[in-house]
Amino acid sequence: MKAPIKVSGLFIYPIKSCGAIPCQQVLITPKGLMLDREWMIVNDRGQFMSQRKYAQMAKIRVQLSSETLTLNYENCEPFELPLTRNGEEREVTVWQSNTIAIDLGDAVAQWLESALELNHPCRLVRQSPKYPRAVASEYAITPKDTVSFADGYPLLLTNTASLAQLNQKLQARYPTEPNGLQVPMARFRPNVVIETNEPFIEDSWQEITIGEANFKPAKPCSRCIVTTTDQQTGVRSDFGEPLKTLATFRKQPTGIMFGQNLIPTNLGSGQIQLGASLTAS
Repeated sequence: MKAPIKVSGLFIYPIKSCGAIPCQQVLITPKGLMLDREWMIVNDRGQFMSQRKYAQMAKIRVQLSSETLTLNYENCEPFELPLTRNGEEREVTVWQSNTIAIDLGDAVAQWLESALELNHPCRLVRQSPKYPRAVASEYAITPKDTVSFADGYPLLLTNTASLAQLNQKLQARYPTEPNGLQVPMARFRPNVVIETNEPFIEDSWQEITIGEANFKPAKPCSRCIVTTTDQQTGVRSDFGEPLKTLATFRKQPTGIMFGQNLIPTNLGSGQIQLGASLTAS
């Protein structure tokens, strides 16, 4: 008899490409977990900024309360801003997706420019409910499927057995390196982590139920240089790992895959809890 599959990790990333907040339980919305990738840093042309180019973004720690969003970065004074949607509208771009967001002002922009030691202006924006952002049409379940400022899909699910297999391969490949270049799940920035003993079992699933909520797998998640960035220090791996090793057994024509992108199809009770059971078919 197979062991039941449980949710062992829940995370939101309020500001795209910045620090994670672990959750005991979190609300589900049609566009993803509540407040996940609700904010985004953009350059002066409105194009999104991410760890792909700015690895130091990993070191921005984010705290949420019922009224405020607080940013912390190494030796900088924390910056606190209210959870409002007041501000000028600004055109922004996430990959090929264009939308309108709410600019949160000069003070937080200056704090970010200083903390990240940027040589160009940036702005912090918040997603506007007036301008929903559509999931890519080729993977959407319905034309009404929406997403936050995430790269393309509402949620990302990863599997502990998949990580264990990857770390075994890293250990075999680098036996003389400290810890064999083992990596934590944080490198893959998931929303939902499931505890299983079958690597990449999620590749075969057509329908997923977590608690009372239903999800449809959209596509496997194609991984990038962000996986080589230590999420605590913002330092890139000198070995290009784990991406290089992952490519030896998870490379497909569309990318190097780890995890599954999900689209909610029924919100059920409206929340996911740590320890919730998952069933799939």
